[in-house]
Amino acid sequence: MKIAYNGAVVSAGDARISAFDHGFLYGMGLFETFRTYGGRPYLLERHLRRLAEGCRELRIRYEPDAERLEALIRRTAEANGLPGDAYVRLTVSAGDGGLGLPAGDYEEPQELVMVKPLPAAAPGLYERGRELRLLRTPRNTPELATRLKSLHYMNCIAAKRELADTDAAPGAEGLMLTADGRLAEGIVSNLFFVADGEVRTPSLDTGILPGITRERVLELAQAAGHPVREGRWSWEALLEADEVWTTNSVQELVPVTTLAGLDGEPAHPRAGRAAGPVVRELLAQYREDAGSRPSADT
Repeated sequence: MKIAYNGAVVSAGDARISAFDHGFLYGMGLFETFRTYGGRPYLLERHLRRLAEGCRELRIRYEPDAERLEALIRRTAEANGLPGDAYVRLTVSAGDGGLGLPAGDYEEPQELVMVKPLPAAAPGLYERGRELRLLRTPRNTPELATRLKSLHYMNCIAAKRELADTDAAPGAEGLMLTADGRLAEGIVSNLFFVADGEVRTPSLDTGILPGITRERVLELAQAAGHPVREGRWSWEALLEADEVWTTNSVQELVPVTTLAGLDGEPAHPRAGRAAGPVVRELLAQYREDAGSRPSADT
């Protein structure tokens, strides 16, 4: 596997990170995951804006350049035989800071770009949807005012393991609530639903990640004339919704057609067990905006 390490495309085994890198020692680092469509990363500028804002909060001296990084992503993808559509992860680690907590800025961060083939979607996923399973693992509160996409990922790994230990259907996503029982987000996704004629999503003050796809879907929904509301809702509100879906930058918009509770509680299928009209509309608009060609099962 080839990766980009501080601007050079090298074999993954040739990249060396110091044992004193504060990404390793203290989780001081950030990452972005996104995908390419026809070789071009979608919404790259927004991902880099979020990354830059997070680096400033963590006092990591890193200012991403979109033109340079787009070329680097292309080179890395081509080196791995993935010139078209690919999964991309851009990581910025704080760099060597010695042993102990720092008082100053991180002056020499480490940059890595990794690519891999897009995960294969289950047949009919975007038509028949998937299960969303309620989890006991709560969404932890962010370390700062707004959640960063940081190298602190224990909460999501714990949630993923909990989901794996259930009888959830293959390909299911897990749903975390806040400590006070409000809808938060999936393990690797933001949450949307339709109720009372509104497109709704948990607000950022629940401590969720300000997802790039979430942001774009809100814009597309408003442009299409759908009332949009961000707020705080319970699991019961989700059970009464007309449509439910999740979003992330790799899977796009995935319909949820079954809601499953805790401890083997009966599943709650959405009407017809098929994607609803709003998520269909917004997925089509999202893909048109991204310039992708929908696969045959959609």
